[in-house]
Amino acid sequence: MSHKIAVISFDHWNYDAHIVTALQKKGIESFHIKIGNFKYKSSWERIQNTFSKVFLGKNPKLKKRQEYILQQLKENGFQNQILVINPELIDLEYHLEIKKHTEKYIAYLYDSVSRCPVKNLLDGVFDEIFSFDKVDVATYGFSETTNYIYFDIPEKSAVQKQNFIYIGSIDNRLKFLNDFAEHIKKHQQSFLFYAIGKKAFINKLKQLFLGKNKNIIFQKKRFSQQETLKMYAESETIVDLVRDNQAGLSFRIFEAIGLQKNVITNNKTIISYDIYDSGKIIYFDDLHKINEATFSNSNYSNELIDKYHILNWVKKIFSLQ
Repeated sequence: MSHKIAVISFDHWNYDAHIVTALQKKGIESFHIKIGNFKYKSSWERIQNTFSKVFLGKNPKLKKRQEYILQQLKENGFQNQILVINPELIDLEYHLEIKKHTEKYIAYLYDSVSRCPVKNLLDGVFDEIFSFDKVDVATYGFSETTNYIYFDIPEKSAVQKQNFIYIGSIDNRLKFLNDFAEHIKKHQQSFLFYAIGKKAFINKLKQLFLGKNKNIIFQKKRFSQQETLKMYAESETIVDLVRDNQAGLSFRIFEAIGLQKNVITNNKTIISYDIYDSGKIIYFDDLHKINEATFSNSNYSNELIDKYHILNWVKKIFSLQ
């Protein structure tokens, strides 16, 4: 009998689908329940949901999405393992129902507990909880892991178009990012800094009329993974700015490893990882220290690339051979 594994997530940035692909490459019967794929049965149902949100302060769609998960599990049968990514998006009562469909119920936290509270799910709901945040691992006894390289390693390097690149959400990192751009402009370095999100238009207006964050390109639409990787490949150094209350390593770090790119980051946690010894990653807590930093000309080793590749990640998370 084949091993069966389900992955449940919203997958806003399309990282999670790669987990299923990696499992299938290993001969595991696996499928992805993408919560955002839930569709209304009719236009009338959509109107009812809007009415409920506006006039009753309730959102029936949240419940329907979770019922959609249970429906998908019933259709696909009992699973040996189920992985839920960012479980705070699912109510406790539904977690308990989902758990009935598997031998082993696992969670992976993309965000820190302080950013996405899961405290009501820590007591006996999951058989194992993985986290990429070292502080949360130490505080709550989670199993430690990292994010992963989700793509095949390119055979040749792309033509370099700029020295620095940053692609991230519109949040409180903007001022620091703009200051960083001002600093590297003085040293005649080229850059592309993108901030993406729903508040892009407001920030464009602030940029136009108030002169705020003038070095940043604001846009609402996200780049595809292929577009993101192409822009990273065409840059010498990827800029990584840590979010408040987070100690784990973002996907930018692992994209950099897979593409053999330099990284400059203000995430102090990175010093404790073996990848820091590669000489291709620089930690800074002061913009002026950037001028003193030099990168190694060597590549990340094949051992590091294998260690952090998704094919090894799934082995660890699901205890596979």
